[in-house]
Amino acid sequence: MRCLLSFLLVISAPTFAQVQVNGPMTGPPDLMETAIWLQCTGPCEAAIMYWPENAPDLQVSTTAQTSDASQAHAMTFHVGPLTPGTTYQYAVKIDGAVQAMPEPLRFRTQPIWKHRTDPPPFTFALGSCAYINEPAYDRPGKPYGDSLVIFNSIADKEPDLMIWLGDNIYLREPDWGSRTGFLHRYTHTRATPEMQRLLRGTAHCAIWDDHDFGPNDGDGSFIGSAMSREIFELFWPNPTSGAPGVEGAITSFSYNDVDLFLMDDRTYRVPGDAKTSEPQLLGKQQLDWLINALRYSDASFKLVAVGTQVLNPGAVFENYSTMTKEYAELLRRIDEEGITGVVFLTGDRHFTEMSLLRLADGRKIHDFTCSPLTSGTYAPVEENTLRIPGTYVKRRNFGTLSFAGAKGARTMTVRVFDNEGNQLWERDVQQEKPKKK
Repeated sequence: MRCLLSFLLVISAPTFAQVQVNGPMTGPPDLMETAIWLQCTGPCEAAIMYWPENAPDLQVSTTAQTSDASQAHAMTFHVGPLTPGTTYQYAVKIDGAVQAMPEPLRFRTQPIWKHRTDPPPFTFALGSCAYINEPAYDRPGKPYGDSLVIFNSIADKEPDLMIWLGDNIYLREPDWGSRTGFLHRYTHTRATPEMQRLLRGTAHCAIWDDHDFGPNDGDGSFIGSAMSREIFELFWPNPTSGAPGVEGAITSFSYNDVDLFLMDDRTYRVPGDAKTSEPQLLGKQQLDWLINALRYSDASFKLVAVGTQVLNPGAVFENYSTMTKEYAELLRRIDEEGITGVVFLTGDRHFTEMSLLRLADGRKIHDFTCSPLTSGTYAPVEENTLRIPGTYVKRRNFGTLSFAGAKGARTMTVRVFDNEGNQLWERDVQQEKPKKK
């Protein structure tokens, strides 16, 4: 009966229409609100209708928005107030017609669990380096992108959140010099047919790396950085942008008992081979904010997403270890502040591995590098002495992080899968007891 009511509710709209949007996709849900992003394929007036899954008679509609060609007809709707711990269905109305989607559209708000129950189990998916071929603008020769089946393989795992770890669009030379170029690249990627089920099937958040920011290995000198950030924020419904006292593509949010810190590794970057400037990845203000935020956090795990490998001591390419002073400063301050449960989530390298640094008092810092999704693969040229044996993968892949267990004794299970969703390896990370401050 519930399915019948939902069906009757939707068809009560003026007409049905074939899909005229890329997406939609939701941002990370909070307890009482979520964001829903979509992009029309041309000029449109759009609205979101939503209702509790078990109460279709309580349908509510957002205020309609009129798309803007200067925004590539992309828009974000903030949906609320919502009820915590509730699954909602929603529909997209374009120019008065409900869009006929291949699957029901759903999102779930986070529950109120603190002071009441153990944290619920949940799973994140993650990956980096998603290259979508466009022959007119690609380099000649063998296509660099392949195996788009991976997006459906991720969707098959039904994660609660997808974390995009940078190099999510791969700007080409015609793209990064103009706003038109940025909008073209984002639109071309977001319109990929094989990506639609994943976009619609779970919540999403993202960091950027060089190929989302501008030219290859781009740093803080890139003249288009403000424009780049504007378009990044237009296409990714992250909860916020910037941190207190710090401008940039930065945000942080909680998901049940886990805190996520999405860092900007480009705006303040001074490359490791600079001779007259001090190399840095995050810059002093962003690093200060991160340390203070980690110190304040009481989360079971503190996930720090950065486009660049953090722990790997091999000082090659763009690894954090090429920026000797700031690299050492970050690890020193995590150590001295007694911060526990830090897990860096990184990409960039076109291979996957997991690294482990043991501090003198027994605390552990992990770095899970997960790359690539669809771009080419490369082998490391250096020895990573912190790599956990058996975690190196040189093929297109994605990862998941699953959290389960009683409060104070949570386990994070890290898994890696190939294109088709076959598991390649699995490791458990146990929650650490917090140090007294």
